[in-house]
Amino acid sequence: MLELALHVLDILRNAVEAGATQVALTIIEDEPANRLTLTITDNGRGMDDETIRRALNPFYTTRRTRHVGLGLPLLAAAAETAGGGLMIRSRPGEGTTVETTFGLDHPDRQPLGDMAATLLAFLLAEAAPDLRYTHRVLRTGFPADNPVFAQEREFAFNTAAIRAELEGLPLNHPVVARWLAEYLAEGERELKEVEHNEPGAVEGAGV
Repeated sequence: MLELALHVLDILRNAVEAGATQVALTIIEDEPANRLTLTITDNGRGMDDETIRRALNPFYTTRRTRHVGLGLPLLAAAAETAGGGLMIRSRPGEGTTVETTFGLDHPDRQPLGDMAATLLAFLLAEAAPDLRYTHRVLRTGFPADNPVFAQEREFAFNTAAIRAELEGLPLNHPVVARWLAEYLAEGERELKEVEHNEPGAVEGAGV
């Protein structure tokens, strides 16, 4: 896989296979800490310790007993290659959390990829669970070691609230799907517009 978004989509889809009705995806691009964190939490069947160990084994491929697909060991390898790691917290009947970290500027880190398209593919699938999504971007301004100059921007939504507004109209209805595609693309695009502060950017801000 060349993009992290594809790993994310694999885990999201396997959360559905685990019977999840609610999934939370959080992405944090933290430039001051030089860290990218991806966290996916679901309320599916969960796993015991032995199943977690097997799930991280790339040679263990029995879907009937695995919570996630082959993407999990591949994601773990991608994280370790980029100076990070992968952690799983799970209990049978209590769902699963997969947290993956990467060195944000590590030369071997895979690009995040097209998250808008990834989210759209997941949400338009039949029987997609409710998704709570948060994508936070924190940039460092000038000077780099002064948190006063940091900028933060966030794009977040919850499909439960969106569905409530639609009053029974499905997300994959053609009109809703077009709106959703534009909404996701705009939200992700605005995150990239976070600008680095200039030295005098906060003058007169009042502290």
